[in-house]
Amino acid sequence: MDKAVRRRRGGPRTFDRDQAVDIAMRLFWRHGYEGVSLNDLTAAIGVAPPSLYAAFGSKAGLYREALDRYFGLPGALKDLGSAATLQETIETLLHKAIDAVIDPQGERGCMISSGMIQSGADHADLARELAERRNAIREMIAETLGRWLDPDRAVSLARYLVAVLQGLSIQARDGASRQELQQVSAEVIAGVKARDFG
Repeated sequence: MDKAVRRRRGGPRTFDRDQAVDIAMRLFWRHGYEGVSLNDLTAAIGVAPPSLYAAFGSKAGLYREALDRYFGLPGALKDLGSAATLQETIETLLHKAIDAVIDPQGERGCMISSGMIQSGADHADLARELAERRNAIREMIAETLGRWLDPDRAVSLARYLVAVLQGLSIQARDGASRQELQQVSAEVIAGVKARDFG
């Protein structure tokens, strides 16, 4: 992995914060918060622990920045509002989710959907923050679905779709192919059509 450190001529090493966050994001995405040690982070980034703490305050602070970086990547929630129908919105959401969880440029799965589902007591606050991020995703989806559905139906369908997205993330991490995930997507879309949500 490239190191996020460079030397100034005749001076001390300088810290590339952007690159450090990107490296940390990929490590956390691949191994989870508790699967990445401080030593893993400092070795991959190429700095000593004091530099890491000075920049981010703590491993948790770096994790939060990594989550923010991840959330800014192209993903399932981008451009949902441009779909013309409820069915098109759901199809777009699922197809983009599949692209995101098996993107060869990233890691398999979704860092937010499957991150910190379980954690030690020491990290309960961080796990709660991640759950809040998942809730925010559900609310964003419900708001989009509200263009076609009454609020209760939009919330109910959004909860179902988030459960599917989390399942797609886990399946991708377990090695499911694009075709297998698309079969899941097709079943979901057929179910939505049968329920006549539109």
